[in-house]
Amino acid sequence: MGEYLAQLGFTVLGIRLAGHATRPEDLVRTRWTDWVSSVEDGWHILNDVTEYIFTIGLSLGGVLSLYLASQLPVTGVVTMSTPYDLPDDPRRRFLNVLKYVVPHVSKGHTDQQDKEAANDHIDYPIYPTRGIAELNDLMAEMRTVLPRVTAPVLMIHSQGDTSVPIDDMQNIFDLLGSKDKQTLLVENSGHVIPRGNDRMRAFKAAGDFIRKVISS
Repeated sequence: MGEYLAQLGFTVLGIRLAGHATRPEDLVRTRWTDWVSSVEDGWHILNDVTEYIFTIGLSLGGVLSLYLASQLPVTGVVTMSTPYDLPDDPRRRFLNVLKYVVPHVSKGHTDQQDKEAANDHIDYPIYPTRGIAELNDLMAEMRTVLPRVTAPVLMIHSQGDTSVPIDDMQNIFDLLGSKDKQTLLVENSGHVIPRGNDRMRAFKAAGDFIRKVISS
């Protein structure tokens, strides 16, 4: 999506979150506040070079995009496959203990329908339990600040997402303080929409949304 938007003439900054894109052990050492700091750093960089700032994120990135929009001025927000809460699981209440006993859990099978894109997608092979605990805490923070998000928001979700239920999109939508908020449901992708069969539809929707918000 970043390359697509850059081709449209937008300035794009891809942010690598603390503890990501290195090794799982690095993620264990990070906290959700470190992820927020990574995004805030990106905001400050863009704020020096551009008049409009849109936060765009997938999954955890969507959570961070919404959280940042409640803390700093942004022109708009685009989220994809964004979770509202972790699945109902009795182990959740013990995450802060389990992270010491069970250091990681398996990711399971991918739900990507584009197998070539799935094979080319680089990510950690496991979920560090510490990371799940931090995500749980971050989502709790996000839920409390959603009414403070007043910038226009476009939310994109896939019916084929087996990681985040479609209901999560509606739950977030209902709490947003934005007057201009819209959703797009795609059918032929998994959780990682930017690498799925519907990616160009999502890319175009994001580009059209950005142009519309700026022009208005």
